[in-house]
Amino acid sequence: MARTMASDDVVEQPLDPLSSAEAAAHHIVETCLKDGPVGPVGLEIEAHCYDRTDPRRRPGWEELTAVIAAVPPLPGGSAVTVEPGGAVELSGPPGADAATAVAAMASDRAVLREAFARAGLGLVLLGADPLRPAERVNPGARYSAMETFFRASDTGAAGAAMMTATASVQVNLEAGPKPGWADRVRLAHALGPTMIAIAANSPILGSDFTGWQSTRQLVWSRLDSARCGPVLGAAGDDPASDWAGYALRAPVMLVHNPDPEPVTQWAPFADWADGRVLLGGRRPTAADLDYHLTTLFPPVRPRGFLEVRYLDSVPDAVWPAVVHTLTTLLDDPAAAAVAGEATEPVATAWDRAAQLGLQDPSLHRAAIRCVHAAAERVPAPLEESMTMLVRSVEQGRCPADDFADRVATHGIAPAVTELAQGEL
Repeated sequence: MARTMASDDVVEQPLDPLSSAEAAAHHIVETCLKDGPVGPVGLEIEAHCYDRTDPRRRPGWEELTAVIAAVPPLPGGSAVTVEPGGAVELSGPPGADAATAVAAMASDRAVLREAFARAGLGLVLLGADPLRPAERVNPGARYSAMETFFRASDTGAAGAAMMTATASVQVNLEAGPKPGWADRVRLAHALGPTMIAIAANSPILGSDFTGWQSTRQLVWSRLDSARCGPVLGAAGDDPASDWAGYALRAPVMLVHNPDPEPVTQWAPFADWADGRVLLGGRRPTAADLDYHLTTLFPPVRPRGFLEVRYLDSVPDAVWPAVVHTLTTLLDDPAAAAVAGEATEPVATAWDRAAQLGLQDPSLHRAAIRCVHAAAERVPAPLEESMTMLVRSVEQGRCPADDFADRVATHGIAPAVTELAQGEL
């Protein structure tokens, strides 16, 4: 398992174009999942960055990069990057297991928080920015081109919110042994609604309660389903082929010539590969295909390993337990059996989970069984976090409820200020 973000802006062009969509599909099938044992876990955590005294101000690019440049080497080895709207992401190297990955990420977050606090800034773990309007501060050419693409495809507002106002905890897990790929990927999808309900932490966007517990998930649902919807086909028996079909049907967002340029016509990658359209005046290469895959954002994305992308960014007290829960339910065979049975009735309830969270009785029942299965297998370092998560789930509460209560008591800006200043 490798870091996933560092290569998204770079395409090295081989000379030979792909011969056809069939050749492109073959390339995807051969590379999208890697046969091997489960165990290693990679984490990526995004946090919104606020001025600790003026939470409505969005720190700028030069300010953010100056702070990051002064951050000492992180003990857990995470890389620090800035998202389009100024959210700060830590991308950790794979740990031997969830507990190891969590410990490394927690140590890196502590160092990063301290460095930002010295600069008068706070890093807040929420699934959506509840206060500021969407605004891009990262000047990267990729993000400028993405904005143009979203506007041309009539998803400009949702695209801007996705890029600049949402944040997540991403869990990267090995694909596992090849004979189990279908079951593993099916379960990763089936767990989605239940885990969304458990981790929902974005009830407010742009200073308004949206009526959704995970507004982050709502924002993603308003983007093109060909790019952001679930991958699996009807049966889900061949996830590699399902991913290939999904990727070839998805419209091309950006073409490198050599900088990223937006594609403002609807052009499925299959049409480009077959020569029915020419983008950038040429046929695509394997490097173009690999880059195209980085512009697809399904809730579970195969990249040799599995990127699980459907979790809101959640507070420090519980994200370790959320990571342990998801990892255990996928990696431990007995826990996976419990999870498969528990989530079957709600396996496709994506919107219901995002809107109602654990207020939905069926999702609540599934969540209780899932967190209990994870709690039975929790290692000692994660027991405190897991106890907190189990208690919240049993009470039918997700982090969005806690944040909404804080806002009801103090108001949005004061609530954000408290979090930015580290007041729990």
